[in-house]
Formats: sequence, C-alpha cells, structure tokens
Amino acid sequence: MATLIEKIRRRARSKLEASSNALITRFYWQLRNANGGESRPVFYDIATTVPELLELDKNYETIRAEVANLLNTQMSLPSYHELDPRQTLISDVGQKRWKVFVLYVMGVKPEANRALCPKTSALLDKIPNLMEAFFSILEAGKSVPAHGASYPGYIRYHLGLIVPKDNPPRIRIKDQFYTWKEGHSVLFDDSWDHEVYNQSSGDRVVLLVDTLRRALPWRLRLLNRFYAKGVLRFVYATGVMKNMEKFI
Repeated sequence: MATLIEKIRRRARSKLEASSNALITRFYWQLRNANGGESRPVFYDIATTVPELLELDKNYETIRAEVANLLNTQMSLPSYHELDPRQTLISDVGQKRWKVFVLYVMGVKPEANRALCPKTSALLDKIPNLMEAFFSILEAGKSVPAHGASYPGYIRYHLGLIVPKDNPPRIRIKDQFYTWKEGHSVLFDDSWDHEVYNQSSGDRVVLLVDTLRRALPWRLRLLNRFYAKGVLRFVYATGVMKNMEKFI
C-alpha cells in the first residue's frame, strides 16, 4: 500500500512539474514575442528606454572609486559560479576567474556588501524596476564562452569602470560587437547569444545592472514583475545569498 501511495505521489509531482515547466515556457515565449521575437533589438538607447540609468553614468567617478577601494582591500571575491552554480559552464572555464560582487538581487539587498559600497548602493536604489546589480570582474585574459540568457524579461546595462587600454575586451551580442570604455555605458538584450573576448593584460570591471522590461502589455508587465521578484527571489536569490555567506 505504501509503495502504491508513493508511486501516486511521484506521478502527481511529475505532472505538476511538467505543467509548471509548460507554463513557464509559454510565459518566456510571450515575453520574447512581446519584445519583437526574432526581430527584437540587440542594443537599446538608454535615454529613451531606462533614462534613470544615466544617473549611474553621471556618477561614474564615484562608483569607480568605490570599486577600486573594494579591490584594493584584497578581500576574497567569489567566482560567478560559486554564487550561482548554473553559471559553471561559462564561469568555471580555464585558470582565470570571473568574479562578482553583488549589491542587489531580485529584491534582496546584501547589507554587508552594500556597506562597502554605500554610494553605489544608494544610486542603485533610485533605479526603478531593478532586478539585479553587481560588479563584474574579469581577470586579465579571462574570456566568456557563447551563451544566452533563457529569461527574456529584463535588459542589461554595463558601465565600464576599469578597462585595460591595451587590447580592451569586447563583447559579441548576436552579430554585433561592443568594446568597453571607462565611463561609457551600454544597454543590450542579454537573451541573444553573446560571448566575451578578452586578451587584455589587465582586469576588466563593469557595473552590471538588470532592469525589468517596461515596454510590455500591462498584464505581462505585472506578471513579469511578480515572477522576477516573487518566484525568482525564492528560487534563485535565496541560493545566491546563502552561497554569498561563505565570502562575507
């Protein structure tokens, strides 16, 4: 009898998971199609898409000073995959490291990290529809293989903070390229296939900020916000925060 009940439970769980996966897949495709489907842009104009991000550009020197002080402390920063194991295939490649310092993730604010970068954190708190923000640090010679985000509900901003002038690293997004420059920013669709080429002799540091898409039908916009700051907060952010405790 116990065996039969357990079989019924397993089948019920399996059907529930299949149903949930189907709903999420449908939701993802709705988001992708609402953004333009296969014709969606690669790059976006910051001033007309998320103008609030330009405040980060204006405060480039302040943000750069905080991350420089952080790096000068010689504190142990985690590799990306050490916080999020799903990034192992693109982060844990070769001898060089892709390190991150998280300031915001799906509504969660890591206070110990933010205390080390208070001015940057205060600026981020003014960005509406914020989903995720962290310093992304590629060691000299660290490239990132081709990949694409599965979740199309956000767009990604990079502000160049420390960029080697000798053979500066660049990113390919779909079939277009961008080379980072200190004090310059870019806004792009992270769901396109992209990769980073880095043969520079110094570390590359950018402030990475993900914001929820605004140009969506209102029902889809509300669902996107609920999914990102509700479902993903508990599915994703909780695990990231737990792993982060090892480095604080």
